[in-house]
Amino acid sequence: MLVASMMWGLMSPISKIVMASGAVSSLLLTNFRIIGAAIAFWIASAFVKQEHVPHQDMLKLFFAAMLAIILNQGAFVMGVSLTSPIDASIVTTTLPMIVMIISALYLREPITGLKVLGLLAGSAGALLLILSSTTAINSTNHSGNIWGDLLCLLAQCSYATYFVLFKGLIGKYSPLTLMKWMFTYAAIVIVPFSYNELTRLNLTQLTSNEVSGSVFVVLGATFFAYLLIPIGQRALRPTVACMYNYVQPIVASIVTIALGMDHFGIQKSIAVALVFLGVYLVTQSKSRAQMEIRIKEQNSQKIDSNN
Repeated sequence: MLVASMMWGLMSPISKIVMASGAVSSLLLTNFRIIGAAIAFWIASAFVKQEHVPHQDMLKLFFAAMLAIILNQGAFVMGVSLTSPIDASIVTTTLPMIVMIISALYLREPITGLKVLGLLAGSAGALLLILSSTTAINSTNHSGNIWGDLLCLLAQCSYATYFVLFKGLIGKYSPLTLMKWMFTYAAIVIVPFSYNELTRLNLTQLTSNEVSGSVFVVLGATFFAYLLIPIGQRALRPTVACMYNYVQPIVASIVTIALGMDHFGIQKSIAVALVFLGVYLVTQSKSRAQMEIRIKEQNSQKIDSNN
């Protein structure tokens, strides 16, 4: 989860560089990610033992692909094209709070006092970030945009839903099998909507930075990162697995500020601090299983004392 989050943190500024000239649009970059990763997963799967996936699970993988790939990647890349890399990466750190809410509704995970405090702090940080984009939307010194921030937030909501709803399915198959079929479904869905733009693309006109950046987005931030994610999902409960998203704004900030692509003012600093505080509080709270174990231990102690 840590390495995958570092890859995604690097993806924000690199994606911005790739799309800077306009030769590669957000839709094209999304196509590169999905189609390129699908090909890479099929090639990698040829070197391992094949797993049989029943029809009912294939259908589940289709809906998982819609949430985790089509909506998540599409909304995020379009969001990055409109807003700044730092803003996009900070918004991604709201994922643990969103997962907490969905886990409470779907998995009946308890919402404790720590979780509530974490949710409030994280939400305040995200809101401050969006408001800072709104108030400075006409400023030439600010590269943020409220619609870009909201698209990045939509991407986190779709991925959080996938994280919670399909946790059981993820544990049944290897990461290669899962991602091979999910990216194949995603490629089948997205190509008809972007066919004309793909056919108009002239690869010979792309610069070396655009080509190398696209290769990193496809192989590093997509293929490699998505290969690692299911491993983390199996070992960790959804909210804890998502806590590693806090690495993204750190990586993005270092790169974008070093390249002179953005600045990090007091409002962004406060927003980051609030989001990090929210993530910390959420991850320190107890899960449903932990609370049930604690209740059993307390009941057992009462019985022993009575005896």
